[in-house]
Amino acid sequence: MIAWFYSAQLFLDTAVGLFALTLGLAKRKPSGLTIGALALVQLALLIQLVASIVIVISGERAKQDTVEFFAYLVVALLIPIGAAFWALIERTRWSTVIIGVGALTVAVMLVRMSQIWTGTY
Repeated sequence: MIAWFYSAQLFLDTAVGLFALTLGLAKRKPSGLTIGALALVQLALLIQLVASIVIVISGERAKQDTVEFFAYLVVALLIPIGAAFWALIERTRWSTVIIGVGALTVAVMLVRMSQIWTGTY
């Protein structure tokens, strides 16, 4: 896991989550802006996946459990997809809140992935 990319991704996920939560609580329905912001979260996760695979192939391993790290990463990849699907099916303000909760969930999972990778708590 690349430390600077982790920090940037954590900032992005938190910002998108708070942005979508704010819009949802302001009674805004999901729009291209909120779906696009969630797509950025997904793109960052895909980059993290590719980078992590390359790092592991080069011989580096997580301090705790590499399989658990990748399990978290795969589940984190599913969360934005599920939130976007929900937002596109049910176009209410609560779907925008779900987008925010999804992005914040990914942020929490990133923190846990960092803990697994670095071996710190």
